[in-house]
Parts: sequence; structure tokens; C-alpha cells
Amino acid sequence: MKRGVLLISLIAMAAIGKAEDPVSSSAPKQDDENKGKFTFSGYIDSYYFANFNRPASRSNLGAAGNARAFDQRAGQFSLGLVQTRIGYSTTKSDVVVDLAFGPNADLGNYGNLVGPLGSNSTALAIKQAYFNWKATDKLTFTAGQFGTHIGYEVIDAPVNYNYSLSNLFNNGPFYHIGVKANYAFSDRTALMVGVVNNIDNLNDNNRSKGLIGQFFVSPASGWNLYLNGMVSNEANPKANGKDSTGMYAILDLTTTYQITNKFFLGLNAAYGGQKGDYQGTGNIGNTKNWGGVALYSNYAISDKVGLGARYEIFDNKSGARALRNALGEGTSVNSITITANITAADGHLLLKPEFRVDSYAKPTARGAEKNFQFEDSNGEFTKSSQATLGMAMIYKF
Repeated sequence: MKRGVLLISLIAMAAIGKAEDPVSSSAPKQDDENKGKFTFSGYIDSYYFANFNRPASRSNLGAAGNARAFDQRAGQFSLGLVQTRIGYSTTKSDVVVDLAFGPNADLGNYGNLVGPLGSNSTALAIKQAYFNWKATDKLTFTAGQFGTHIGYEVIDAPVNYNYSLSNLFNNGPFYHIGVKANYAFSDRTALMVGVVNNIDNLNDNNRSKGLIGQFFVSPASGWNLYLNGMVSNEANPKANGKDSTGMYAILDLTTTYQITNKFFLGLNAAYGGQKGDYQGTGNIGNTKNWGGVALYSNYAISDKVGLGARYEIFDNKSGARALRNALGEGTSVNSITITANITAADGHLLLKPEFRVDSYAKPTARGAEKNFQFEDSNGEFTKSSQATLGMAMIYKF
């Protein structure tokens, strides 16, 4: 799913194998450019993380239950996602069916009911299912379910440099269902606009439609910049069936710069606002804002070993998004993540040793000493920070 610029890498990863029907030597030959091509790719990821707080529940999630996205368990080997991606393309069109399996599949299908096998089971989810029509060399139309354009990171573990996902990712959109059009003015400038049902939901919860947009520009060689936006009424309808007043809006900046062949920098900044109801989760009243900034860097030590870091600030003190403390109040967090990337098995195996520290604001209410963000070994929430160290193991094909 697209989260910022890194979807380009995922599409490239998909083009590994192809299968074509044999053509009889007596049959009329078609131009190669008109032949459809099948592709099949995917990955399996698993991880082990030790939590220095030694939480009694062996959970990395914290009091609000969403301090981490997919790497939720501590002190045990865990399966992440299993993904299969099937594609078919011609010179004028292509289609993608992107399926996710495993205990995190329901999390990737955020906003919908838990799969038929139940929570923490080996579920199946449609991550993406869309087609593109290349109307001209510059204009492309897309329809179906597609990953969001908002943000820097994506769901797919092989594409992100860090294994654990940012708070900006975890509190932002995952996917949309609708239509969009992309027009490339040149190799360095493009514009996308679209109409979608809403955010992270297979079914539209009201009659309103959301508007999405993205402006891409490459000011210099190696420098890419994406300005992303969305506005949508996410409120559930009133009892009489008419739409309630509720608004979700976000403005997002994603930029990357390949400084040298070895040194890379990235930045993601987002600012959002909400008012009223959000898909039936409760009316927050007047507009409340939230936002954050994440800085990324990585350095290629060799063609098989690299080291990267991410520093992030995320502020949800207004309580607009789901990130809250043990008292149910909005909160803020500073996070630093250091990740190595090691490739083996001719590039199919990717190992990611990772160290991460999250430091949350402490509640100021009297008697809040046991209502901090993270759990200790006695099962009480006496910790305002959390440090984890572990390894992600990813095989891509």
C-alpha cells in the first residue's frame, strides 16, 4: 500500500516472475508490446523483540493499545504478514490483486470486522485490488481499493527501512476505495486527484465522499517531494438517516533526497484536524488538531549491509486520534528507532536488527503514578517509556 514515495519500490519488487501462454508457430504473431504479462511476488515476515520493561502481558502496545502497529508481541517469536501480489499488465492497462495473510492481516484491513477465524488467528485480507487504465502517455485512471497516498511508510516490511512502523503511519489512513486520476506533466511533475468513499473501510459509512490529492515534483536529481491531502466527512449518519456534520482533514508532506550513492535522507510531516463523529467512535465536538514529524536517514555500508535511523515526534494531546494514555487522555510521544538492513540469499532474505525507544508525556493528574503508558513486570502501568530490541526476518520472492 502506498504510504508516500516508497510504493515505487514495492511495484518494482512485484515484477519478478511472469507466465505466458505458449503460442503456436502457426498462429499469427503479436507485437511483444501488446502481450499481457503476469507477475507474482510476495514476502513472509517474522520477528522477535525483547521488551526491557518486561511487561507481564508480553505486549508492546501500551495502555491505549496502539503504541505499536504490527510488532505487538514481546518475548516470543511471532509471525507478521504473509503477502502475495498478483499482477497483469499490458501497454494500456494493468491490474493488481494484493492479498495479506497471517495474524496481522486484520490489522492491515483496519476499520473492518475481524476476519472469520477471529482475532489473533491466521486471517486473510484484501490489501489492494485495483486496475489502472493508461488513457494516454501522461494520463492514468485508477479504480478499486488502493493504498493511501498519505505518508512515508507502507504496510510492506521489505519496503520500509525500519521494521517497526511510525506513529504517523499508525494514526494515519491505510487505504481507500474509489477512483483517481494521475497526470504527469513531465518526468519531474505530476498531479493526482480522486474521489473515495472514506478512510480505512470497505463500506461507505455515509453518503458523503472524500476528496484526495497529491502533487509531485522533483526539484533536482535525487530529490523527490510529495504534497498530499485529503478531506472527508467521516461521521456516521443521524438516526433519521441523514448525514451528520463531521470532518476529517489532513495535509501531509513527504520528501526524500539521495545525497550520495550511499547516504539517503527522508522527511515526513503531517498536520490534521477532526470535528464531530469519526465513524461512530464518538463525537469529539469542535475541531481538534494533531500532527507529527519524522526524520529518516540511512547509510549503505556495503551492497549488503546498511544502517538507518528514524526520529519522530507525534502530538495527539487534543485526543483527536486514537493515541491516548491510560486515563483516556490525548498524549504525545518522542520515538527513536535504529535499524540495520542485512541482505542474504541472493537478495531474497532480509534481516533487520532493531532498537527502539518510545518516551511518552506523563499524566499530570493526582494519583496517576500507576496510569502511565507502559506496563511493568507486575502488570501495573508505571512506565512512561519503553525500549525494545530484536530482529525482523523477512523472505521476499
